[in-house]
Amino acid sequence: MAGDSLDKLMYSFVMDDVLKGFFISVPPGYVACVYDLGRGVLKKVLTPGLHLKIPFWQKAKLFNVQTLEYTISRQFGIENEKALGDIPVAALTQDGLRVAVEGTILLRLDVHQIPSIWQQIGEDFVAKIIRPTIRSRVRMVFSKFTLQEITSTKRDSVEMELKNELERIFYARGIYVENVLLHEVQTIK
Repeated sequence: MAGDSLDKLMYSFVMDDVLKGFFISVPPGYVACVYDLGRGVLKKVLTPGLHLKIPFWQKAKLFNVQTLEYTISRQFGIENEKALGDIPVAALTQDGLRVAVEGTILLRLDVHQIPSIWQQIGEDFVAKIIRPTIRSRVRMVFSKFTLQEITSTKRDSVEMELKNELERIFYARGIYVENVLLHEVQTIK
């Protein structure tokens, strides 16, 4: 009886730790990067499917390559700094009014640059690059327009200029800006 449970324990160890260590399962919408102890982050990106790796020598990290929604909203919980989003961004308009900006920015990682993102920036690229850049560029672009222009007459121009500014910074880092959508702009007293 005790031998059966020991056999089952050994079998589960072999199945979980050894055999699963040979494979990387990449689901649709994701790619995997591999860190090799001898060569560092490999430049080849693994696409959806089942791939082989060297157990204990190589580690795989999955990255989402679908369109990512970066939501700026009052409902966002800032406690998790790796989360994709932010609280409303405070900005000053051209006519001197303080506003709180809410919206959505659609982003996508460049499949071919993911190894360099992982190696040069790390897994916490949201906290290091995305959030500070978005905050800065929102403030800069809003300072060029009056509240009236932002909320009605030039709203599409504001969104387009903000998209262009974000693209200028993110593109070189392997992040595409698909769209910028302003939701609400409220004055702060």
